[in-house]
Amino acid sequence: MKKVPKLRFKEFSDEWQEKKLGEITKITAGGTPSTTKIEYWNGNIKWMNSGELNLKYVYEVQGRITEEGLKNSSTKLIPKNCVLIGLAGQGKTRGTVAINFIELCTNQSIASILPNYQSFIPLFLYFNLDNRYEELRGLSTGGGGRGGLNLGILNSLTSNFPSLQEQEKIANFLSSIDKKISLIEEKLELFREYKKGVMQKIFSQELRFKDSEGNDYPEWEEKKLGEVFERIIEKNVENNTNVLTISAQYGLISQVDFFNKSVAGKDLSKYYLLQKGDFAYNKSYSNGYPMGAIKKLKFYEKGIVSTLYICFRLKNKKYSTNYFEQYFESKKIDKNIQEIAQEGARNHGLLNISVQDFFNIYIPFPLLEEQQKIADFLSSIDSKIENIEKELEGLKEFKKGLLQQMFV
Repeated sequence: MKKVPKLRFKEFSDEWQEKKLGEITKITAGGTPSTTKIEYWNGNIKWMNSGELNLKYVYEVQGRITEEGLKNSSTKLIPKNCVLIGLAGQGKTRGTVAINFIELCTNQSIASILPNYQSFIPLFLYFNLDNRYEELRGLSTGGGGRGGLNLGILNSLTSNFPSLQEQEKIANFLSSIDKKISLIEEKLELFREYKKGVMQKIFSQELRFKDSEGNDYPEWEEKKLGEVFERIIEKNVENNTNVLTISAQYGLISQVDFFNKSVAGKDLSKYYLLQKGDFAYNKSYSNGYPMGAIKKLKFYEKGIVSTLYICFRLKNKKYSTNYFEQYFESKKIDKNIQEIAQEGARNHGLLNISVQDFFNIYIPFPLLEEQQKIADFLSSIDSKIENIEKELEGLKEFKKGLLQQMFV
């Protein structure tokens, strides 16, 4: 069978050639100067650690070493356009591929495939190997999560190469898609930062809405959470099996949807039963939520949660659940929670906060009409962010499909 890709630029028809990397170029590993020698560090030579492989396109790194550090360690100065591969590391680092566009040194956990412009286009090889992440991890030596790649494995690794002209065309095409992805990611980050800034202004009352006649709304009241919300302690007597977890990104979401399985115990009768529009507070720290996260149930009609959560719902319709969803997301309540959390006390990773203290927290309450205007305004930003996220996900899936068909 001829070695040709499923998807190809029409001007090319030659068969691709299989080659071992060690036969067409040199592969080297880096090193780390002694951290006890102050004279080896903070010089002018750029030094990359394996965590920075996640940059993918490396235009800058944080580390700096001196000429002394370079001379007295196994690290080496490598030219730009090397394909970089994570040799070892916990988590996802091993097998991660990047490419450097600056001259630098690396640590010992990074292999550098040096450029050989007579044999391959570096950017082509980068895309080729980046598409083989799981394969690279599978080649790792050692058991468990601590296995590693080595230079011997990489030298023996085979890859299929078309002509240099076809390599360049593929590399330029995929690079243009990456640039589009990068622009959308920047746009997404700008919208997220904009929303954060607007929320701070709204909930500090620096930015106020006016009524339909252009008049100011009354001053906001301060009330205890317990005056407006009631605690939910209703147990799961109906044997509901939709076990929910709190995700920073998705809110209250089914464990089956989030983990692809339920991680709850067999006996679900003691779990709290929530209805759509109810809130739950998870007292454990998560990324971006140092004081825990409060989320609203909005994707399901009903669900059940662990009794470790503090659950609550509005007492009457004078208040908007959408307003409070945005208020809690603004994290303005974090300062209040920090004040009632017992100093240094965490139980199984949970903040030590009593239910009574939680419901005694004072929060601001505008009139219902202003609540709705605030919620509608912030929800409109959420919709824009969601559309950008979908666009980004679609482009990433498009690229993934191309990678699977454009290489042999």
